[in-house]
Amino acid sequence: MYDLAIMWDWFAFAVRWLHVITAIAWIGSSFYFIALDLSLNRNIAGPADGEEWQVHGGGFYHIQKYLVAPAEMPEHLTWFKWESYSTWLSGFAMLAVLYWAGAELYLIDPNVADLAVWQAIAISAGSLAIGWLIYDFLCKSALGDSPTALMVLLFVLLVAMAWGYTQVFTGRAALLHLGAFTATIMSANVFFIIMPNQRVVVADLKAGRSPDPKYGKIAKLRSTHNNYLTLPVIFLMLSNHYPLAFATEYNWIIASLVFLMGVTIRHYFNTMHMKKRVPNWTIGATVILFIIAAWLSTAGQPDRDAQVMGPQAQKFASLDSFEQVQEVVLGRCSMCHAREPFWEGIRWAPKNVHLETPEDIAMQARQIYLQAGVSHAMPPSNLSYIEPDERAMIRAWYREGAGQFGVAAN
Repeated sequence: MYDLAIMWDWFAFAVRWLHVITAIAWIGSSFYFIALDLSLNRNIAGPADGEEWQVHGGGFYHIQKYLVAPAEMPEHLTWFKWESYSTWLSGFAMLAVLYWAGAELYLIDPNVADLAVWQAIAISAGSLAIGWLIYDFLCKSALGDSPTALMVLLFVLLVAMAWGYTQVFTGRAALLHLGAFTATIMSANVFFIIMPNQRVVVADLKAGRSPDPKYGKIAKLRSTHNNYLTLPVIFLMLSNHYPLAFATEYNWIIASLVFLMGVTIRHYFNTMHMKKRVPNWTIGATVILFIIAAWLSTAGQPDRDAQVMGPQAQKFASLDSFEQVQEVVLGRCSMCHAREPFWEGIRWAPKNVHLETPEDIAMQARQIYLQAGVSHAMPPSNLSYIEPDERAMIRAWYREGAGQFGVAAN
């Protein structure tokens, strides 16, 4: 059984690594072609829509773009598709390995929604498919001719999903699923729209017909959406490492602001690639949005602390504050964070963090504060039922110095 646990952990590591590798490949090629398309010199004579000279790795490259297609089918044609497919497939495998197989630990929080494992998995998988269907319907409606209105409606859809996921899953799973929801739209755009449209154009060229420009127009719209959604997806995929993002009260609003930051950041770079005046206002807008997100991660906590702690708040001016926090940590955390964990299914302390002795707790004071005090990241799914007043105790203890009674906050 112990060997199986090690093998499963390495399998999860391999799937995560594969996902990172393929995502880098997809994002890299996507960003390159967006930058290339926007930087083309279109003041040229001839059938091409634009051209660009580039230098890299000691060589010069002369690139031409045809708005619809060249007059004849080229002998060698490189397709860019496997990066997208591999990223989605490896991401879906990660979702299954970490969140479906570990549903009771990472996916389900009985305090949010008391779901059976099969129900949680059904919602997880079903939401990805339904999200694509809704998005595709909107794009194929009359809104397809109004790109700005369509983007606004897409943002509303993403905000609604951000809120909805937090009503059924743990905070960690909610933001991860929002990222998967968005990535599914992006990859489905490639699989169901962009690639089929390109195949139609290729088939027309082979048959000697003039391709219809509408296929390129449709593909360009979906590609533009993918461009603006990429950075928020990266944030959401990394969010499980940052409890202040996923495990706080306003996590769904924070996620919504991230989509706006994705727009401001990409607008900055897209404008720069077009060799126009750089919109420096986007830098300020991004910073302001980020500051708001950071503020939301702890908004309202002082008032809530006063409500849940009541008279207990006065105790933290006394010398026994560490002893009280130690009692909470030992009762709520040490069953997993022990040198020999006794929580079923856990063979070693997560991230090798031990919380058994006063010295252990002193060394991990900052992480205890962030993971179990400020946020609700720990315990996962609140499996040990830590109470609001106990989280308030941790916050008060750390904010008063944590080390003033012989306990050093790292």
